[in-house]
Amino acid sequence: QLQLVESGGGLVQPGGSLRLSCAASGFTLDYYAIGWFHQAPGKEREGVSCISTYGMTLYADSVKGRFTISRDNAKNTVYLQMNSLKPEDTAVYYCAAARGPITTMRPGRYDSWGQGTQVTVSS
Repeated sequence: QLQLVESGGGLVQPGGSLRLSCAASGFTLDYYAIGWFHQAPGKEREGVSCISTYGMTLYADSVKGRFTISRDNAKNTVYLQMNSLKPEDTAVYYCAAARGPITTMRPGRYDSWGQGTQVTVSS
């Protein structure tokens, strides 16, 4: 059974950093694109970043230059390094998996989702 578990969220001051992890079990990440999404209260779930099976990455304009996605297939884990965090980054962050060599941040293309981890940026 495919399972994704996010970790690394928390409370951080503006300008701070967090590293989110997305650990996969029940399947091998090598054959899956992984996306990070966030959802703030009252808003739709939005794509933050994604990484394809061959390492191509995409970022939302709002996080370019601040966030970095990476994958460690040996550890079956994908990371999202978040630097220079802003209050508007506050949201629940989800990772999701989509089988195949795709590169997209469209939530509808992803089949398996984690439960999410809360990120709060506040002074």
